Formats: sequence, C-alpha cells, structure tokens
Amino acid sequence: MRITVVGSINLDFVAAAPSLPAPGETVTGASLSRHPGGKGANQALAARRLGAEVRLIGRVGDDEMSGAAVALVLAHGVDLSGVETDIAAPTGVALITVDPTGENQITVAAGANHFATPEQLPARIECPLIAQLELPIETVEAAVGRATDFVCVNLAPAAPVSEALLRRADLLVVNETEAAFYGDALHVGGGMVVVTKGARGAVMYRRGVEMAWATPPRIKAVDAVGAGDAFVGAITVALLEGMTPNDALHFACAAGALAATRPGAQPSLGDRAEVEALMGK
Repeated sequence: MRITVVGSINLDFVAAAPSLPAPGETVTGASLSRHPGGKGANQALAARRLGAEVRLIGRVGDDEMSGAAVALVLAHGVDLSGVETDIAAPTGVALITVDPTGENQITVAAGANHFATPEQLPARIECPLIAQLELPIETVEAAVGRATDFVCVNLAPAAPVSEALLRRADLLVVNETEAAFYGDALHVGGGMVVVTKGARGAVMYRRGVEMAWATPPRIKAVDAVGAGDAFVGAITVALLEGMTPNDALHFACAAGALAATRPGAQPSLGDRAEVEALMGK
C-alpha cells in the first residue's frame, strides 16, 4: 500500500503545565519539550508506522528547525522527495500547552506551510491521498482534484471548502467542533463521514445515516496532541486494507487512544503491534 500525504510540517514546542491558562492568565511551573509535528507529517508517520509506504508533500523553511521537524518521518522511511525548502519563510511552529489530564491549547504559526502551492503538486496523484487544512485551501483543493484513487480529507482546522471537495472525498474526518462548523454539508457526497468524539469514540455515517460506531480502549491520557492524527492515519490504512467500517473504527480508536498515553505528537504514534495489543486488552 502506498499513500501520498499532502500537508503541514511543523516543529512543536510543548509546555506541560499544571493547568491551561485562562485569557490574561500566566501559568508557571511548566516543563518544555520540542517534538516534530504538523498534521501532514503526523498523519504520514501514523500511516507509515501501521505498515503503509508513504510519500509526504509539504514545505519547510531554510532554517535550523527544518531538520528537527522532519527527523522522525525521515527516520521511519517516509519518502520526503515531495518536501520543498522555502528560502524566504521559516519552518512552521506550533505552540502547545498541555495540562495533566492531556487537554491542550494550540497556536500555530504556519510559516513555510502557508506558501505550499498547487505548482508543488504532481499533475496526477495516482495512489490514495490524505489531506488536511493546514495548507492553503487552494493547494488542498488542487490535491483532491488531481487524485485518482481513494481520498481522505481531515477537515481540520475547520475552514470553508468547496462542495466539489466534499463530494469527491471518499472519507471525511472531523471532530465534534468541526462537524458543527460544516453541518449538513458534510453529507452532500456519497462518501463516508467520521465524527470523532474523544474518549467517547467515533461514529461513521454515509449520506447522514449512521453505519458504524466504536469506543476506544480505556487508558490514562497523558497528552491528546497527535491522537486525532493517529486516528486519521489508522482509519485510512484500515479501510484500504479492506477492514469493515466497524473494524476500521475500532482499529483507529485504539491508535488514537495509544497516542494519548504518551507525550508529543509524532513520538506518541504507535506501530501495528502496539495498537493491536491495546485492542486485545
């Protein structure tokens, strides 16, 4: 199985704090760590760790952060031939605060991601595609339009997209906040729509009719950053392997739950043996 991921590449700066700050509040006593991130890179690594061959298309800056941002995807054999270096913009950065329960606040400075253009894409994307909305919308729309195989779009962060994209996608993945943003528009096409609900699991629909649901294994959450991206990579791999919708949802929920048991986005992503072991519990 070979998957192309068109998406963001960031370096995450994570402050593990006693609590999340309210507006105007300063919270002290945090510890700081730095991890590779970005929805595109996270989902690429998630799919790769679950057995897919993956090519990542994205953009980084010509700076000291770019090497750290791609270190893990490179180490795990993700094809980075589609990643370009922007000499005028910095590598994207995410500023993340995480509390002891795993809840988080995230602010993203897109940097070079903002300058990924349709010209960077191949004329045709002839293998399954995963895309998200952390690149310019016109670039995401172009990627979906050039895809000739299975298309998964993680509509995150929520932003207006064309009806053509919604109709073309074989799989749309949203959380509850994003689902509320799009409303009934999610169901204009004939593809699958998955709404993730955190610790309560996920539900799959087709044309607005529920077709499958699953709950995750019980875990002690440490850091929810990257859990949604683990879910996206896992459900795409599962469906492409021919799992039933119900089995695919259970597999993806387990992958997301596993990621929430570890700190960081990409460092938390599990391999197939770990995900299946958690499901066995």
